[in-house]
Amino acid sequence: MSATHDEKDKMMKAWTLAARPKGMPRDEDFALVEQPLPELADGQVRVVNRWLSVDPYMRGRMNDGKSYVPPFQLGEPMQGGAIGEVVESRAETIQVGTLVSHMAGWRDEAVIPAQHVQPLPDLGVDPQAFLGQFGMPGMTAYYGLLQVAEAKPGDTVFVSAAAGAVGSTVVQIAKAKGMTVIGSAGGRDKTDWVRSLGADAVIDYKGDVPVVEALGKAAPDGIDVYFDNVGGDHLDAALAHARPGARFAICGMIDVYNDAKPTSLKYLARLIGNRVRIQGFIVSDFKDQQGFYRDMAAMLGEGKLQREETVFDGLDRTPEAFLALFSGGNKGKMLVKL
Repeated sequence: MSATHDEKDKMMKAWTLAARPKGMPRDEDFALVEQPLPELADGQVRVVNRWLSVDPYMRGRMNDGKSYVPPFQLGEPMQGGAIGEVVESRAETIQVGTLVSHMAGWRDEAVIPAQHVQPLPDLGVDPQAFLGQFGMPGMTAYYGLLQVAEAKPGDTVFVSAAAGAVGSTVVQIAKAKGMTVIGSAGGRDKTDWVRSLGADAVIDYKGDVPVVEALGKAAPDGIDVYFDNVGGDHLDAALAHARPGARFAICGMIDVYNDAKPTSLKYLARLIGNRVRIQGFIVSDFKDQQGFYRDMAAMLGEGKLQREETVFDGLDRTPEAFLALFSGGNKGKMLVKL
C-alpha cells in the first residue's frame, strides 16, 4: 500500500518516565523527548494519535515491581490507550485513513505491528468514546458488574468513584438492568451529575458525614454488590453494610496508589458470617468484546447511556491530566486531545 508521506528521519515526541515516583508523582518524574520513528517494515502501520487516555492503573506501572502488567522502563516511551489515524501502512489488513485504537499512547505518533491495532467498530459514537465508555473503562464496568459481581435485577449496588469513567458506566448499566444504585462522588457538581445518570442515592465523600454512616442511611437494608474503584474507607463501609451473599468486584483502589498506608479492613470479619465474596479482576480476563459492543449499543439506542469527558489539550499536558486523576479532577473519562 502507498504511504501518504515519505518523510525521512521522521521524529516523534513521547513522554518517558525520568524517575520512579515516590508517593504522588511530580512533574520532574516525567520527560518529553524526541525520538526517530523507524521506517515501516512489512506488516506495520504508522499511526498519528488524535486522542490519548490516562488511567489510574498507570500509576502502578511507574513502580519497579511485579504486577499484571510490566513496569514502564526509565527513558523509554510510556504506554497507554490511544485513538489514532493510520497514515502509512504496509499491512494488507489495515488501510490508510483507518481510525484505530492501540496502546502506544503518551506520544504523538507510533509505528506499530498491524496486529496490535484495532479498527474502531461502526457504532455511531465519537472516536474518543472507544477510550472510555466503549473502551477499556466501559468493558471494566460491564464485566466487573455483570460477570465478576454477578449483579442481577433487584440488587442494591454501591459504586465508589461513581463520577469517574468506570464508575459512571457502572451506575448506568446497573440502572438499565433493573438495580438500585448508590454512588459515591466528591462535591456538589459530581454528586448532582451521578444523580442525573439515574443513581437512586449519592454520597458526597467530601462532606461531613463519614462514608460508613452515609451508606447506612442510603442503604438501611444493606448492599448486595460493591463495585470498588477506591478502597480505603469506601471498602470499609461496604464491608460494614454487606448483606448475606454480597459480592464485591474489586476494580481499583485509587486511595492507596500513592500511599503505602493500607486499607484498615476493620469490618473484615463480617465477610465470614455474611459469606461475602470479594474478587479482584482485570479487564483482559474477558475476551467477548462483540457481546459487550452489542449490549452497550442496545442500551445506547434505548437512551440509557450518556457520557462525560474531561479533556486536556495538547501532548505537553498529558502528565498534568494524569495527575489530576488523583485529586478528583475529572468528571467522566479523562482524555488528552492532540
